[in-house]
Amino acid sequence: MTSILTGWWFNPTIWSGVCAWFLAQGTKMLCFYVRTRHVNFGYLVSTGGMPSAHSCMASALATSVALRVGTADPLFAVTAAFALVVMFDAQSVRRAAGMQARVLNQMVDELFQSRTFSREKLEELLGHTQLEVFMGMIMGILVALIVHARLMIQCLPKMI
Repeated sequence: MTSILTGWWFNPTIWSGVCAWFLAQGTKMLCFYVRTRHVNFGYLVSTGGMPSAHSCMASALATSVALRVGTADPLFAVTAAFALVVMFDAQSVRRAAGMQARVLNQMVDELFQSRTFSREKLEELLGHTQLEVFMGMIMGILVALIVHARLMIQCLPKMI
């Protein structure tokens, strides 16, 4: 039996979410490198871009819960609803906020040319397109399947 302090270390649901998040963020950094030939570690913690790390992590958690307790369990319903809310927010609310930031930044640029204003810009890459959310979801599901497959491979010899 694992203790409350170390139990998380052996929890495949936690590892599914964590691995999904890092894979998505690493993919963003790799895509930026391929496009520009520059390494930007800021992509490891950035919002927006392909794929959606939020969608990736949320779908990995829901998939992991489904694999562990089944889809009839209330916990799966909670994680599936959580994943849907996260994905809806990523492609609608946060995307709209990013588009508003872009317009406001253009207004600041125009005003700055004629008067003295603060040059501080708003973050524009906040939300995701539907494709970015979808790819994040697919990546998250695959990561959860891989984490659980690895766990099964490790546990199989002990079961026999």
